[in-house]
This record gives sequence, structure tokens and C-alpha cells, in this order.
Amino acid sequence: MKISPEEVAKVAKLARLDLSQDKIGQYAEQLGGILDYMDKLAELDTADVEPMYTPVDHVSVMRDDVARKDYAREDILKNAPETDGAFFIVPRIV
Repeated sequence: MKISPEEVAKVAKLARLDLSQDKIGQYAEQLGGILDYMDKLAELDTADVEPMYTPVDHVSVMRDDVARKDYAREDILKNAPETDGAFFIVPRIV
């Protein structure tokens, strides 16, 4: 599929891009090549191909998010400047 320099200029204007004439010609040629490749891909029979999200298998390197209790409440609160025995006491900020 061929894209004309006029179409590139129109799209550039809509995108508020100020392109020189040589850039418009260059982009028209490049976009034409991309559209030609898409036409070639459209000729392929993909009826038996299962859709996929990505061709790469992504393995999470993060650990599982599991709730666990590593410290006792008393051990954590003993370093606090002020507590009520169960919670931290902090200055009121309004």
C-alpha cells in the first residue's frame, strides 16, 4: 500500500508536527514500507494459530506475597518513643 506525501503532511498537521518536505517524503516512503509489510502479513493463514499475549515466557522473580508474623508486637513497640501498650502514639497532624 502506498501512502502519499500529502497524506503524511495531513497527519503531521493533525499531530501539530512541523515537518520539512524532505522529511515528509522520507516518512511517506517508510510508512509505505511498513504498510506493505502489514499487507504481506495479512496474507498468512492464521486460522489454526492460538492467540497469545506475548511470545516470551515471563517468570516472576518476586517471592509470593504471604502474610507472616516475624516479630511480636511487644518487640516492635519497645523501640517506640510513646505507646499505649498496643499502638504507636504520634502527634496529631491536621
